[in-house]
Amino acid sequence: MWQKILSVILVGLILLLPGTGFGRQESTPATYTKLSASQAKAVMDRGEPYLLLDVRTEAEFRERHIPGAMLLPHAELKERAATELPDKNALILLYCRSGRRSAAAAHELVRMGYTQVYDFGGINDWPYEIATGTGNRKP
Repeated sequence: MWQKILSVILVGLILLLPGTGFGRQESTPATYTKLSASQAKAVMDRGEPYLLLDVRTEAEFRERHIPGAMLLPHAELKERAATELPDKNALILLYCRSGRRSAAAAHELVRMGYTQVYDFGGINDWPYEIATGTGNRKP
């Protein structure tokens, strides 16, 4: 009799274990990397392929931008990323004016499945060369 009761309890526990998360590995949420301006410049100078994205508005971009940057405004990121940024494994460097929009864009790109996203904040903290005009307005 006790063996039957013990067997029923044991089977019940085995059936409950999957619901407790026992043996399940938690996946680490994807994230982006925050860089300083000098770290971002070092990445650019390595000679490896990268995309430099300015996520500000077109007017801000025309006023001043980092040479080689492509304009992809944060407000248009969700709708344009799939067509403008087809390689989800590309190394992407992001900046805006102060760092707020680039951080939000970095989060969004990671949520969309991009794997090498680096945010170096704002052009206000960029001590290197600055360009004016239209430049590369589209990735």
